[in-house]
Amino acid sequence: MSRSRRDIRFCQSSDGVRIAYASGGSGPSLVRVGPWHTHVELDWSSPIWLPWLRFLANDRTLVHYDFRGHGLSDRQVGDVAFERHVDDLAAVVASNQTKHCALLGIAGGCAIAVAYALRWPEQVDRLILFGGFSRGSIARSRTTDEAEAARTVLRVMELSNVPAFRQLFTAQCIPDASAEQSHAFNQLTRIAGGTRASVSVLRALYDIDVRALAPKVRCPTLVLHPTTNLRVPFEEGRSLAALIPNARFVPLQSRNAFLLEQEPAWNVFKTEVQAFLSATRSAIAPPEDLGDETLTRREHAVLELVAQGLDNRRIAGALGISEKTVRNYVSSILEKLGCQSRAETIVRAREAGFGRKEM
Repeated sequence: MSRSRRDIRFCQSSDGVRIAYASGGSGPSLVRVGPWHTHVELDWSSPIWLPWLRFLANDRTLVHYDFRGHGLSDRQVGDVAFERHVDDLAAVVASNQTKHCALLGIAGGCAIAVAYALRWPEQVDRLILFGGFSRGSIARSRTTDEAEAARTVLRVMELSNVPAFRQLFTAQCIPDASAEQSHAFNQLTRIAGGTRASVSVLRALYDIDVRALAPKVRCPTLVLHPTTNLRVPFEEGRSLAALIPNARFVPLQSRNAFLLEQEPAWNVFKTEVQAFLSATRSAIAPPEDLGDETLTRREHAVLELVAQGLDNRRIAGALGISEKTVRNYVSSILEKLGCQSRAETIVRAREAGFGRKEM
């Protein structure tokens, strides 16, 4: 673990931007993707991130990096499109000569991890997504006021050199932190980013919508989300899990966007992640389908929620589609599976392994 703190290197992304990363430990590779306010050197002295790094580096080769515009990566960057985030991750993985790895996406890093898993499926052994979303806060805004509120948060981040604004962001992220943890988070946020250039990078994540990508993920996936996350609504995490075929969903009883080592949810997180990473691929592989390959990816997503017992209204809300569209999907599923009723469909789906996610 001490080696992880010292072994800081740089790689070059597709557009020439230098990305800082650190690696250390031994065993199967795990790449941490996000969140944005990291610093590959200072994270190892942070009371917030040190417990995470120690746990993640245990019996594994941990690789973590700073987003472009942040930490030790190049601060002044030209292209800030979402695709550049995916290219940056690709550069980090290539520099570590990693043939197979697990990805841990945190917050906005979840969308990057999903996009990477689709672009290079042969490299990603499994996905862990914590506190993530299928739509960024601007993309999921339903009103002008909601969109403006999201832009205001970005403006607050630009002003993170002003203690009052920085504290506002910290209070949203880790409301249950101790005074020491809050102070450390404040300082790390100031040092890691807090410039107009770095915030411009984040806007790409605020606008992202991966609802069309998530159903295409085929590797085993574990999704965890704090139940009362003030930064990313719980429903966003649940919707993301519902979109990814056969993903396991674990609610975590916490208000903190980033878990703190003193809260019970931290131990639940560690137990779930350790079991997921330690299991053989066959043990966590998606279950066999119902013997009918004509189901579309969207129909698989709907069937998963039907098997969980959700009604059409709740399925529509989870997938961001209309209730009428859900009814059409359900009718198509019944016809393709040769079922006479919704109840019969639920029984068959559960026998095939659907509906196992925790609600």
